Amino acid sequence: MVDERALDPVIALADDHPIVRAALRAALAALGPGTRFVEAIDAATTLALVADEPSLDLLLMDLHMPGAEGTATVRAVRARAPQLPVAVVSADEDPAAVAELLRMGVCGFIPKSDSANVIVSAVRLILAGGTYVPPRLVHGDARGAAEGGNGAGGDRLGLTARQYDVLRLLGEGKSNKVIARELGITEGTVKVHLLAVFRALNVRNRTAAVVAAQRYQR
Repeated sequence: MVDERALDPVIALADDHPIVRAALRAALAALGPGTRFVEAIDAATTLALVADEPSLDLLLMDLHMPGAEGTATVRAVRARAPQLPVAVVSADEDPAAVAELLRMGVCGFIPKSDSANVIVSAVRLILAGGTYVPPRLVHGDARGAAEGGNGAGGDRLGLTARQYDVLRLLGEGKSNKVIARELGITEGTVKVHLLAVFRALNVRNRTAAVVAAQRYQR
């Protein structure tokens, strides 16, 4: 059983816009009162923060900060701290760019346009050891990079391997609680996966998701 309760996480927020950092702090306060935030405002301070804060549990970073272009800072962070989970928080929603980031080893891509609730759910999933990418941005190579390859059913549906597992168990009539137990995740994470499944299949409930998926499973 995987313990997905991140106790008092230390999260780095790297963005040159103070309003964005403030918004992320406000949203992620829902993780719990013990959550601690450290901040960086450009590429140089991001790399210094990674070097100086060995207790970091997650780095949330923008792609476009002073001092580096595009993915350069991501590459530098991955080189300096290959074990540190890194998620990109960006206004750019290019599936090809997301695929490249996933191949570089980032564990999530969170659009700045997403709601606070979605951002919190995404961070919880990442802290639990998962990978978060909105289904609308998971196309072709991005899906394979995120999961390292998955079953044919998941590929045809445009779902990650874990999302397909949740859908499969849902089709067997199992509750969120039972799905969580069988997959070794929390019920909250099951709900995050179900939300992604619903969006990918363009449905609004569990029954409709199962019915929509059946045509791919024959």
